[in-house]
Amino acid sequence: MEHIFEDTKTAFALKSDSELERAYFLFKMIANEPLVRIGTAMTNFAIKAHLPVEGLIRATVFDHFCGGVNEMDCMPTVDKMFSKNVHAVLDYSVEGKDTEDPLDSALEMVLKVLDFVKEKDAIPFAVFKPTGFGRFALFNKMSEGKVLTEKEGEEWKRVVDRFDKTCKKAYDLDVSLLIDAEESWMQKAADTLVEDMMRKYNKKKPIVFNTLQMYRWDRMDYLKALYGKAKAEDFKVGIKVVRGAYMEKENERAEEKNYATPICRSKEETDINFDTAVSYMIDHLDTISLFAGTHNENSCYRLMELMRERNIDPGDSRIWFGQLYGMSDHISFNLAEKGYNVAKYLPFGPVRDVMPYLIRRAEENTSVAGQTTRELSLLNTERKRRKI
Repeated sequence: MEHIFEDTKTAFALKSDSELERAYFLFKMIANEPLVRIGTAMTNFAIKAHLPVEGLIRATVFDHFCGGVNEMDCMPTVDKMFSKNVHAVLDYSVEGKDTEDPLDSALEMVLKVLDFVKEKDAIPFAVFKPTGFGRFALFNKMSEGKVLTEKEGEEWKRVVDRFDKTCKKAYDLDVSLLIDAEESWMQKAADTLVEDMMRKYNKKKPIVFNTLQMYRWDRMDYLKALYGKAKAEDFKVGIKVVRGAYMEKENERAEEKNYATPICRSKEETDINFDTAVSYMIDHLDTISLFAGTHNENSCYRLMELMRERNIDPGDSRIWFGQLYGMSDHISFNLAEKGYNVAKYLPFGPVRDVMPYLIRRAEENTSVAGQTTRELSLLNTERKRRKI
């Protein structure tokens, strides 16, 4: 298969020389693990101490990894990407809260984004996190099958209502809705709730998408069981498949509480699990639609090859590739240029509230072997091509 991801001219066509230099500078910083640790600690301190650092954050790491502070702020970036056939997924990236007011505010924001999405061909999906709509501890208690107090029971009804309001609105507007995955010890309750939404709103097409983190060794069994339910109960399945984002936390908790870790034993096993899930979904496109969230070039090539072998058109609406904004432009823009469906997760929100997301991005790039090195290499190739 043609190796398309080396084309830096296409990958960085939307970046000005100054934006290219900023990206190169940022990834050079992220490549330095001690610097990331120190920078993270200093940033957290500055935010908590209410020091005037928002302008500096906004001009550097925020503008590279985020679309703006609100949905309107994101539109120049959305339109710019869409000029190259790369779509956007507006992601209100404010972390989950433990009180009702912010949970209701998150609901209102997602409903607002859904109205916004309906008017924009450039934004085919909306997204939310389960803990944006309910307390983590409540999801955890439900996942463990514990009996809720009367107050918690009322609280859970409000969580279910937030899910249902959002999924119904997505259904009414005919807009697809991605629901993110989180830590394993709260995920069972989220899975059950998302399945209920699929039964209700995915009768004709996949409106509601669950997310499977394939660094969990049990997710293939879950996927096959979900497919069986969908066939038996006559509903469609939408799945965003990713490798996963909480590995260290998962392993540490498993060790601390003395249970078998849900995480695959190696990176290789995770890769195999991911690719196996993608192959399974491609074999069952009659029922399952796929959003492949990956920055892994080999997995992208494998999916492209599967589509070619089965004579599936690159633009088939049941298959999407997804990457995060600010990362892997060489994958996103080159895939889009070849006619594949591509969407970039575009986080937005107040600078202070989005900082936990930005810190995770920096730490993730530092810890994932080869990710930052690859970004730097491609950026440097483009700098040389432009003779910057």
